[in-house]
Amino acid sequence: MAEFTPTVPARVLPAVTVRDLPEPPRSTWRVIGPGLVGAGVGLASGEFILWPYIASQVGLIFVWGAAIGIITQWFLNMEIERYTLATGETALTGFSRMWKHWGLVFVFMTLCSNLWPGWVTSSATMVTYLTGSGEGSVRWIAIGMLIVIALGLTLAPVIYLALERVIFVKIALVATLIVVAVLFAVNAESWVQLGRGLTVDARFPVPPLEFSVLMGAIAYAGAGGGQNLCQSNWIRDKGFGMGQYVPRLVSPVTGHQEAEASTGFQFAPTKENLARWRQWWRFANIEQAWTFAMVSFVTIALMSMLAYSTVFGRSGLANSIGFLQVEGQVLQETVGTWFGVLFWMIGALALFASAMGIVDYTSRLASDTIKTVYLRDKSVSVNQVYFLVVWALALVGIGILLLGFDQPLILLVFSACFAAVMMFVYSILLIILNRRALPEAIRVRSFRLGALVWSVAFFGTLTVLVVIQQAQNLFGG
Repeated sequence: MAEFTPTVPARVLPAVTVRDLPEPPRSTWRVIGPGLVGAGVGLASGEFILWPYIASQVGLIFVWGAAIGIITQWFLNMEIERYTLATGETALTGFSRMWKHWGLVFVFMTLCSNLWPGWVTSSATMVTYLTGSGEGSVRWIAIGMLIVIALGLTLAPVIYLALERVIFVKIALVATLIVVAVLFAVNAESWVQLGRGLTVDARFPVPPLEFSVLMGAIAYAGAGGGQNLCQSNWIRDKGFGMGQYVPRLVSPVTGHQEAEASTGFQFAPTKENLARWRQWWRFANIEQAWTFAMVSFVTIALMSMLAYSTVFGRSGLANSIGFLQVEGQVLQETVGTWFGVLFWMIGALALFASAMGIVDYTSRLASDTIKTVYLRDKSVSVNQVYFLVVWALALVGIGILLLGFDQPLILLVFSACFAAVMMFVYSILLIILNRRALPEAIRVRSFRLGALVWSVAFFGTLTVLVVIQQAQNLFGG
């Protein structure tokens, strides 16, 4: 083959280096991890509150929506991973090669979505259900959690490995809860209704639930917003594809390996490299399908079945953390005190692990973009930028909690809008990036290109609906 000229654009950032694609692992087990981390971080209030709440109001006739949302996100994640597998760069770096500030735009929206510490107060509230300490202690428990999260993420020698272990423990705990629930609390009728909800009874339950709420539930089943983009960072730290050439993110305090600015590499489309690519692509698809997609759907389905078996038809249930208090109390009454305690304990730990993952992915996206695009020639390392962002998020959250602010309506509006807008825009950018920046042999095409077009249409519609609804809430009418 003639000398290969890289196809990755180099107008904004330096050109990539041509290297051969590393050999894929002999066993799929060696690459298991990023999908589980994505599923584990995503198993938060949606899986514990929103989907069970929907089941409590309308039964299991809408579980099909979770399957649609997760399949859509699986295709999105794979296109995010495609670019990283082929170059070792994150998707945000790829976007920044098209326009310098794309990465910063997504970082800004992710920060605005996650700046308010609601993701840690949910876990703290669950702790109060266990201890009976009352709402007044939520603030102090949440502050303690923020400090633990920041210490854990900045002192771990290899940050991805620490997060992976926390998420693995979380998934094991949730799996334990599900097994116990199936044995003691999930009734036979819920299995029948699940089957019907996926087939003959599948429909949009409008009314009693708002169409925009249901669309949002579909969109954010599994993950959503900036979290999907972080699949790039997680698979790179796991050593997928060309990511093996990029140093991992480590603690600037205890780590020994420095992760540098992450412009990457590209392989020539030789027969040998394309053979390796097919194996890597197969591994990555299997890992995402059986970890992210399967774990996310099974959790949503079974947590919804648990809610259906215990609180379906009960009036006055809130679509908030208070829903879990009622569900735990019903489990104590119907199964036994021990099960209600187990439910709250695992819920608190699961939401804490999600909070840790949210801080990690927000800080990863910010630090990688800031260092790679804006601080390339500065002596500061990406590890140090990560350290600063983690502690800034923790300290801002602590400050908000100490001041006793309630979450302002405007931030709720921004958070809801940003996630929908992000997924709409980066679905478009992924089509452009994976069609123009990669060699023809590995470009997105066929049904996967169709899936991205569907994603653009779906999240575009959701963006319009969310903006209209939130504008009405904010300004009245």
